[in-house]
Amino acid sequence: QVQLVESGGGLVQAGGSLRLSCAASGRFFSIRTMAWYRQAPGKERELVATISGGDSANYTNYADSVKGRFTISRDIVKTAVYLQMNSLKPEDTAVYYCYTIAAIAPSVNYQYWGQGTQVTVSS
Repeated sequence: QVQLVESGGGLVQAGGSLRLSCAASGRFFSIRTMAWYRQAPGKERELVATISGGDSANYTNYADSVKGRFTISRDIVKTAVYLQMNSLKPEDTAVYYCYTIAAIAPSVNYQYWGQGTQVTVSS
């Protein structure tokens, strides 16, 4: 079982910055892809950014709406993921969820979600 614990959400004015963190713990063989999703009130959950894991280089991918403003990164042991959010806009207001695909044994992969952290951007 893998637990994801997020932190770093809060209230910020438009144009400001926040940094989200997510740490994986529990029993696993390796943490593979990590990502951030978000869900605004009345909307579907959407992908914000992903970063590859395992033995591969840290390939990243971003939603068009956050390109150039958000940066996803991982720690050196690849069990934590961060989301640096700059130039925040009111439309970035949402609950942000950490997501991972973890191998609990070689070739046995499961998906896990964090509990979510609220980000509110005031105009």
